[in-house]
Amino acid sequence: MPKDRFDLSNHPIAGDGAVASAFRAFLGWLADEKRYSPKTVIAYQRDLSDFLMFLSDHLGEPPTLEDLSNLQLLDFRAWLTSLARVEIKDVSRARKLSALRSFFHYLRRRKLVENDRIGLIKSPKLPHSIPKPLTVPDAQLLLESVGDFENQPWLAKRNIALLTLLYGCGLRIAEALSLRERDAPTTDSMKVLGKGNKERFVPVLPVVREAIADYLAISPYAGDPDGPLFRGVRGGVLNQDSARKPIRLLRVALGLPDTATPHALRHSFATHLLSAGGDLRAIQELLGHASLSTTQRYTQVDTARLMAEYAKAHPRAR
Repeated sequence: MPKDRFDLSNHPIAGDGAVASAFRAFLGWLADEKRYSPKTVIAYQRDLSDFLMFLSDHLGEPPTLEDLSNLQLLDFRAWLTSLARVEIKDVSRARKLSALRSFFHYLRRRKLVENDRIGLIKSPKLPHSIPKPLTVPDAQLLLESVGDFENQPWLAKRNIALLTLLYGCGLRIAEALSLRERDAPTTDSMKVLGKGNKERFVPVLPVVREAIADYLAISPYAGDPDGPLFRGVRGGVLNQDSARKPIRLLRVALGLPDTATPHALRHSFATHLLSAGGDLRAIQELLGHASLSTTQRYTQVDTARLMAEYAKAHPRAR
C-alpha cells in the first residue's frame, strides 16, 4: 500500500475547512486523550477517510458539517452497500461502522454535528470468538527461547524482559512499549496507563522485576528515567513490529501455533490465572477491562479445555 494512503494532502477534506479540522482534531483526541496506539489511530483515519471520500462522491462535493448533520438513514445504508459491493467482510464493516459512530459521537459532544441516525444502523452479526491463549508449556518455551535469535546480549535480555512482563502482568503490548525507564518495577506492584487513559495497578512477580533489571543492567541506552523502557537497536522506542519479529521467528523454529503472538501472552496470563482458581473480578481489574463481559470470555476458554480433558480421560467418552 502506498505511503500516501493516509496522507490528507490529496483528500477531499484537506485544508482548513470545518470538517477537515474536526477530522484531524478527532484523530488527535484518539491519540492524546484516549491513548490509542498509532496502529489503531491509523485504522480510524483510514476508515473515516474512506467514508468521507464516499460522501464526496455521493453528495457531489466535499461534505460540510451541515451535510453530516443532515445525513439520512438512506445515506448511511448507501455507504454500507458500497462496502458490500466491493466484498468488504462483515468484521471490517462492523469496525468501520464503529469508527463512524465514535466520530459522530465526538462531533455531537463538541456541538459540531447533531445526527443520531447513525445509531439506528445495526452492525453486521459477527461470529462469537474466544481468546486463543498458549498452553503453559508453550508459554514457558517462548519465554526461554525468545532471546536466542539476537546476536547482541542486551537485545536478547530486552526480548526476555518484554515477554516476561506481558505474561507475568497481563499487559497489552502497547502498554508495555509506552513505559518509561522510571516505570521499571522495583516493588511488588506497578502502575500501568491503559486504554482510555485509565490507570491501574498490577502485581509484579520477582521473576518479572529480575528480567527487567537484567536487561537494564546491560542496555547501552539505560540511565535516562524519561527515556523509553524498551528500546530499539538505535536507542529509540521499540515499535510493535520489531517486538513481534522474534516471536514470528520462534513460531517457525519451535513449531508453535500461528496464534503465538505478544497479545496471546496476555490471553495466557488471564486463562492460566482462571484455571488456577483466580477470581474473575480480580482478573478483570488486572487486565483493565471496563466490562466484566469482556473478561468472561476466558471462562469459555477454560470450559473448552476442561471438556477436552474430559473427552480424553473419561472412560465413557471414548
